[in-house]
Amino acid sequence: MTLTLNGKKTDIQDDLTVEGLLGYLMIAPARVAVEVNLSIIKKNDYHTCVLKDGDKVEIVNFVGGG
Repeated sequence: MTLTLNGKKTDIQDDLTVEGLLGYLMIAPARVAVEVNLSIIKKNDYHTCVLKDGDKVEIVNFVGGG
């Protein structure tokens, strides 16, 4: 299936959850916020939110500094 991931078309396997996508991308779920089709996904729902062909996914990484 094809997703738009942070503005770029990306081909990934079918039947992938947000949690699975983060694992595939080697991104720690605790350090990001995820939006699917303009809706923010709660961290508790990462394992149940199944992505579909054509979804638009934005992953924002929290960066600390000082």
